[in-house]
Amino acid sequence: MFLGRDRDGARELERAIPLANAREDSRHNRYLIGPEEMLAADREARALGLDVLGFYHSHPDHPARPSAFDLEHAWPYYSYLIVSVERGVAGDMHSYRLTEDRTTFEPESLEIVPDGARGRGRGTSR
Repeated sequence: MFLGRDRDGARELERAIPLANAREDSRHNRYLIGPEEMLAADREARALGLDVLGFYHSHPDHPARPSAFDLEHAWPYYSYLIVSVERGVAGDMHSYRLTEDRTTFEPESLEIVPDGARGRGRGTSR
């Protein structure tokens, strides 16, 4: 999960929180965030003055683009960062947002900002 701020149409990601996969079946190609972990992460975000901006996950041996499963389970507003992992090695990385009508994902641009370049070093998406 990503925490950060929305600023002038750009998202500044300040913290990534790894969450356990609560899925009991198909763990190798499906994920589920448990409600307790979601609530705890939301509380952490509020305590830091940040917002939950999105989620990240990998696609083992598949492209870094949303799947039909992703489309069925995503929510508008949030950013979804997907990393392709080919034979155990991270590859392409892309971010998407679900449209308000929930019919498709739109790609987001990513900019990785080195530490110190913008204060505490953040990634941004537009």
